[in-house]
Amino acid sequence: MKPLLLLLIMFSSGFLNAQSAKTPELTFATYNVSMEAENYVPRGTKGNSEQVLVKELASGTNTQIKNIAAIIQTVRPDVILLNEFDYIKDPEQGAKAFIQNYLMKDQSGTKAISYPYFYYSTVNTGQPSPFDLNNDGKFDKLGNDAWGFGNYPGQYGMVLLSRYPIDTKNIRTFQNFKWKDMPGAQKTTKADGSDWYTPEAWAQFPLSSKSHWDVPVQVGNKTIHVLVSHPTPPTFDGAEDRNGKRNFDEIRFWRDYISDQTAFYIYDDKGKKGGLASNTSFVIMGDQNASPDEGNAITDGIRSLLAHPKINNDTPPASKGGAQHSPDNAFAKNHTAFWRMRADYVLPSKTGFKVLDSGVFWPAKGEVMSDLVEKRESSSDHRLVWVKVRIE
Repeated sequence: MKPLLLLLIMFSSGFLNAQSAKTPELTFATYNVSMEAENYVPRGTKGNSEQVLVKELASGTNTQIKNIAAIIQTVRPDVILLNEFDYIKDPEQGAKAFIQNYLMKDQSGTKAISYPYFYYSTVNTGQPSPFDLNNDGKFDKLGNDAWGFGNYPGQYGMVLLSRYPIDTKNIRTFQNFKWKDMPGAQKTTKADGSDWYTPEAWAQFPLSSKSHWDVPVQVGNKTIHVLVSHPTPPTFDGAEDRNGKRNFDEIRFWRDYISDQTAFYIYDDKGKKGGLASNTSFVIMGDQNASPDEGNAITDGIRSLLAHPKINNDTPPASKGGAQHSPDNAFAKNHTAFWRMRADYVLPSKTGFKVLDSGVFWPAKGEVMSDLVEKRESSSDHRLVWVKVRIE
């Protein structure tokens, strides 16, 4: 064989091998879909439960859910967290039903997408407590007296969908981590300076209003830790700011978890202690119910997370629709909810990723698919937030 021909064959083979080993590009997304029972029936309806969502998922015809599916199909994330998706124990009626009856069917103008892997688990919302947690003199067990606000167990739950395998054996959940065990936990007091919660209630109080999950996703030979949560809104309380303080510490939990020196106190639901190992690739995702610039949250909580040296927050996701929705607001382009705040986040680690692009699905009026976010009833009061990265 002639030397030049041999060289060309070798070059071609090497080029093809390099192409086949091309570094993956991944899109991570978070979306508060508001798929809880009281989104479909009047609030306070007697007997509300996850069965309301079960029925809507089984039908495959709910317009609001079809629009949510169309938005997901348009962005086509590889990994997506769904906040406010009621906990449904049987996946055939819950996560699988959403995938098969909505996502795997073409919607109007959008193509089906499959998520062969998913994870969900129980949450603290609607889990009854025996205490008067809101100090109104009543022991209601649910609502404001539940361990996380909810009118039935599992309301406002979470589901993680993935196109890549999930390492289920190494998932860590922190649903039962006690708030009192966080060093320097925000203390809630009454006007006279006494403790808001009784000693018995405080001893049992979980930090997480829903849950915190560390879900390892396997992309080839690389493990990416997807850290998901949905802290309580820092509102619906009084001067004691019990929800604002819980929101602060729920956000702080991830800051401590990814830090080398501050994760020593953390334990998961199986008793394993500590946080992420150094130089681990991760993505923090979820509706944090807090903005560094607006709203009622204790802003130092989300600010300290965004400023963490391990997190890449250089290009916050933005949209034309958000800017148009609040034209006189300097922060509007980064808003992720129609009630005008940046609440939802996708925060990749600096380790392991190069950020390529990001955005908030919020078309401006008149643009294609703007009807899907025109009203609260069109899809959700939140917008899908996404970040595209290349693995390094």
